[in-house]
Amino acid sequence: METNYKEAFEELQQIVEEIETGEISVDELSLKVKRAASLLKICKEKLSSTEEDVNQILKELDEE
Repeated sequence: METNYKEAFEELQQIVEEIETGEISVDELSLKVKRAASLLKICKEKLSSTEEDVNQILKELDEE
């Protein structure tokens, strides 16, 4: 199942909170950082895709 932007963002917030409060062990930290990097990539791709869609719609509106 593909992670949507909202889910990825919420999970990122949870990871940051766990790191800030020291709720994760050093052993888990590496896994959390790798997961955070993956989630950031998902968010970036979704934002980029949305920006492209909006730009295309605006271009089509300008042509009318």
